[in-house]
Amino acid sequence: MEYLLIICIIGAIYSYALYPLILAFVPKRHLLATTASHDFVPTVDLIITAHNEASRIQEKIENALLLDYPRDKLTIIVASDGSTDATNAIVESYAHRSVQLVDVTEHDGKEHAQLCAIKASHNELIVFSDVATQMETDALQNLVALFSDAHVGAVSSEDRFIADSGDIAGEGLYVKYEMWLRQLESERAGLIGLSGSFFAARREICDQWDTRSPSDFNTALQCNAHGKIAISSDRVLGFYKDLKDPQKEYNRKVRTVLRGITALMRHLDSLNVFKHGLFAFQVWSHKVMRWLVPWFLLSTALLSIALCAQHWFYALLCLGQLVFYGIAFFAWKIDTLRNNGLAKIIFFFVQVNISIAHATVKYITGTRMTVWSPSQR
Repeated sequence: MEYLLIICIIGAIYSYALYPLILAFVPKRHLLATTASHDFVPTVDLIITAHNEASRIQEKIENALLLDYPRDKLTIIVASDGSTDATNAIVESYAHRSVQLVDVTEHDGKEHAQLCAIKASHNELIVFSDVATQMETDALQNLVALFSDAHVGAVSSEDRFIADSGDIAGEGLYVKYEMWLRQLESERAGLIGLSGSFFAARREICDQWDTRSPSDFNTALQCNAHGKIAISSDRVLGFYKDLKDPQKEYNRKVRTVLRGITALMRHLDSLNVFKHGLFAFQVWSHKVMRWLVPWFLLSTALLSIALCAQHWFYALLCLGQLVFYGIAFFAWKIDTLRNNGLAKIIFFFVQVNISIAHATVKYITGTRMTVWSPSQR
């Protein structure tokens, strides 16, 4: 039991702490800062996916039209995923400004709508963006410049959460950690998942489009299959409003993990380290081991309880977990407690792992998800 406890503790911290440490010692394969060239100006299709977004689609289109990129090299396409409100009419009102509508009559999910738009597009690079995401005027320039490196197959934005006051908000330290980890991966075998709200890929990377897998994950897999890498850049930012409702945020996390597990099970070959080397190691470490964390945490709690009478260390371990989960519980019950930095981090960590466990159970019991309504922010 003692050895099993040690294994569970290592398993619980591996993905968050040991994996980044290992990556830090792996030689860099890509030097992001030296490759970008703003002299590289290819043709670009910007695909915006929307489902019943009448209240936000105009703001998104206006944001896209403000992008600082040669208009003769940029095509804006809105893929309407079975919208039944005024979304299509609003998009069509921008036809005179070269905004193209791809009307997907059947509501069959974001990836299916993206595929329909890909088939209607023709340019060298394809940029994908959600309606809720706002882009800076120079974002497209900065993103496209990174493709001047022939080894780059896809580029992901970095997420920034915006509060009602206009200040950057959201999950704070956790988001900074995730962006740091992405940078480590970008400089090694490449990302194993992009920001689904704003990313770009070469046209050939989009040839094998899996409508039943998240496009951000499938794009990373296709980059590896083409011998290229997917990278992230802090010069390409996507801004969107923070979800005010904790339940909606929790549901979003469950949905994200459920779709991620479904995608990985459809692409198990990506776990073959003999075939994909470091990239497969990153998939194991970042995805699989992180999805196992809640089960390692649960096993650690049960084993430490079983051993607590045998040694003061196990008793102290039990007490530490009791305090840790107690803080998370009270932060869940008392909104103002989440204003405390430490309590916020603990609450968010526990919420994430409960959502992972929830999504895993849903997957095991047969639930799959490709179609949903976007969270209203």
